[in-house]
Amino acid sequence: MVSNELRAPSWGRPLLAANAVVAWCAVVFSAYLSVSGYYLGKEDPSKLSLLGNLASGHDQWYERLFDYLTYFTIWSNITVAVVLTVLWLRPHLFVRADGIGLVWRALRLDSVLMIVITGIVYNLILATGGKSGADLVSDTALHVVVPILTLVVWLLAGPRGLLSPGVIAASLVLPIVWAVVALVRGAVVGAYPYPFLDVAKNGLASVLAFVGVILVVAVVLAFVLLALDRVLPPRDRR
Repeated sequence: MVSNELRAPSWGRPLLAANAVVAWCAVVFSAYLSVSGYYLGKEDPSKLSLLGNLASGHDQWYERLFDYLTYFTIWSNITVAVVLTVLWLRPHLFVRADGIGLVWRALRLDSVLMIVITGIVYNLILATGGKSGADLVSDTALHVVVPILTLVVWLLAGPRGLLSPGVIAASLVLPIVWAVVALVRGAVVGAYPYPFLDVAKNGLASVLAFVGVILVVAVVLAFVLLALDRVLPPRDRR
């Protein structure tokens, strides 16, 4: 049962605020680079863009924004930005005993799970190096700074007592929705945000197996967080 009071230290609120601000800065800056056309001419023109066109051809701002919003990295960073902002400004929503409270508790877990998985998968599998300038700043913010900061803030400030097996189950909805959207969209336009999601190249069975492995890793990590949540300070303030 969730307590009707957040179990968080008094000094935790500035950490939540800082986490939210850094995440918003990363999201807004990377969105600006994408929408402004910063990356136009930098892609391999022989490869399809995420819109299914040649990379040199997707030159409308709304098309670039649509591309930008297909990445799991962006979903996870936006989740962190939104959830930490609400946790900072309206923390009572997270301890409600109704469905709204469950949704926000699941999203709080998503804000940690999704961004940690983003950092792990990107840095171990996808990172190729060779970035510089604004691209390097954006890449580092999205894939290194926000993941590390979000995990550290959760470890230090929590809040505690928001996790349960039911919350873990509910937290899987958002990443599954992203995977479904990415696969359906990819089937329509013939292009995918990540090479391991490319059904045409890898086969549907291989792609689903990879997604399944990531979900299993997410569940294991969620139960690790649940265990930590029960032993880490702060305790109830009475």
